[in-house]
Order: sequence, then structure tokens, then C-alpha cells
Amino acid sequence: MSTGEKKVFKYNMSFYYQSTIIYFVVFVIYLIIRGEFVEDEFTLVTRDPVLYFLAIIVIGSIITLLWNLFKDKHIEIDDDSIAFIDRFKERRFKKDSIVFIKFFRQKRSTERKKFRVVRIKIENRIRPIMFRISDYENDDELYNKILELKEAVEKR
Repeated sequence: MSTGEKKVFKYNMSFYYQSTIIYFVVFVIYLIIRGEFVEDEFTLVTRDPVLYFLAIIVIGSIITLLWNLFKDKHIEIDDDSIAFIDRFKERRFKKDSIVFIKFFRQKRSTERKKFRVVRIKIENRIRPIMFRISDYENDDELYNKILELKEAVEKR
């Protein structure tokens, strides 16, 4: 990599936003359907176990969304290292310590590059680091940066 700059790729939160909105809409629609209109007045049915189940799903989805926002997960790539960072820890690996980088297709995906899984083997580490390119924003640029890093590792 010859750009000389640090590039940051944030974790893509769109799935969490979308699922939370969908769960909330389903909850509200169910609430409206199950409610009773009596003499121009809406009465909420509160003894419905399905309503409680949907409420638990909505609350769980909101908690998961907030937790992932709080973690602030991202990848930093610069000229000589790659770092996997969240609020609690930073794992930075120098280019010299990378043994290999491999791309794998997900089992049920198309051949598109952004749906690939990246496996990075690090010296003195038993398990490789694995992540999905599509889990991060600017996935095309991330793919290109990982490809550049792979080429630099293979040249050594």
C-alpha cells in the first residue's frame, strides 16, 4: 500500500436499524389489530401473550442496537498494519506478522466480492482472524485495501 494514510472502515449498522424498525412496526400493527374499538374509544388488550412476546423482541432489538453503537467497532488499515478496534480493545497486527490472507465465499451467496469472508493468519496465533467484508461500510474500498494488503504480504 502506497497511500501513506490510515483508512477507517466502520461496522455497518444498517441491519440493526432496519430490524429494529421492522419489529417496532409489526408490534404497533399487532397492537392496533388486537385493540378493541368500543363506542368510538380504543381499548388496549394487555393480557395478550403475543403482545408481550413482540414487546420483548422490540426491547431486545433496541438493546442490541444501542450496544453495537456503544461498541463503535471498526477496522483501521494503514501502510504497515491492520487493526480491529472496538471501545474495549484494539488488536493491531503489523504487515510483517501476517502469514497469509485468503478470501472465501459465503455458502449461500453469489460470486460478488463484497459477500466474501476474509481469513487472516497471524504468526504466533492459533486461530486466524475472520470477518465478512459486507459487515463494514465502504465494502468495495475495504475489499480493495485488503487485496492490496494481501499482495504486499505475498511479495515478502
